[in-house]
Amino acid sequence: MSEAADTVASKGPLIYRQSIWTRVTHWIWAICLFFLLLTGLQIFNAHPALYIGQQSGFEFENAILEIGAFNTPNGPVGRTTVFGQTFDTTGVLGMSGPAERPVFTAFPGAVTIPSFRDLGTGRVIHFFFGWIFVATMLVWFVASFINGHIRRDIVVRPTDIKGVPGDVVDHATFRFKHGRTYGPLQRIAYFTVFFILFPLIILTGLTMSPGMNAAWPWLLDLFGGRQTARTIHFIVMLSLVAFFIIHILMVVAAGPLNELRSMITGWYRASPGTPTVEGDKP
Repeated sequence: MSEAADTVASKGPLIYRQSIWTRVTHWIWAICLFFLLLTGLQIFNAHPALYIGQQSGFEFENAILEIGAFNTPNGPVGRTTVFGQTFDTTGVLGMSGPAERPVFTAFPGAVTIPSFRDLGTGRVIHFFFGWIFVATMLVWFVASFINGHIRRDIVVRPTDIKGVPGDVVDHATFRFKHGRTYGPLQRIAYFTVFFILFPLIILTGLTMSPGMNAAWPWLLDLFGGRQTARTIHFIVMLSLVAFFIIHILMVVAAGPLNELRSMITGWYRASPGTPTVEGDKP
C-alpha cells in the first residue's frame, strides 16, 4: 500500500453526514438566535425582574430575579438579587460603563440590540427573527422526518442511555468518535434542544402576547400566567446559551475544520475503521 493510501486509510472515509436541509436550517437558527438573544436582553431591560405567578408583585413579593442600580453612601452600585440573595454586580449588571458616565441598565449596551434604550426597535427585531425561527423549525421538522434524520440521529434509544457513561469518559479524555450518526450525549443534547427547549421558548413567547392570550387562552393556564411564562422564557434562553457555549467548545475539541466542513458541504471525515457504504469518498 502506498504512503498516500496509508494516509487515507488512517483518516477514515469521507461520508455525507448532513443534508442540505440540516445545514441551511442550522445557519438560519444561528443568525436568528443571535438577534433573539440580544433583542431579548433589550426587552428585559425595560423591566429587569422575573416573577412566578399570574402577575408581578406589588403588595407581595414573588420575584425570583431582580437586576438594578441602588444608591449607597459611597455612590450608586449595581445589584442582582436571585431568590433573595443579593450580589454586587457593579460594572456588569445593573450599572456598567465608565465611572464618570455610568449606564443604569440591567444588561449593558454591549450585549443588547439596539445598544441604547429602544424597546420599540428591540421588539420589532425580536418578533421578526422570532417568526423566521418558527418557520425554520417547521421546515426542519418536516424535512428531517421525511429524510429520517430525526429517527436516525435525534431520537434517544435505550442503547444511548446505556452508552452515556462511556461517552462521558470519551469526551472527558478527548477521545471523540466520528461516526455516521451522533453519539449518546449528542443525541440527548439535540433531543432536549429540538423537542423541549425550542418548543418551550416558542410557546412561552406566544404566552406573553396579549393577542395570543385572546386566541389561545389555554396557554396562560398551561404556564401558570404571563409572568411565569416570562420567567420560563428567560431560563430557557440561558439554557440555550449554555448549550451554544458547550457546542462550540466540543466543535473546537473534536476538530473544527471537519465539523465546519460537515455543516457547510455535508461531508464529514469519519473515524478510521468506520464501515464504508456506496457514495463514501476516500
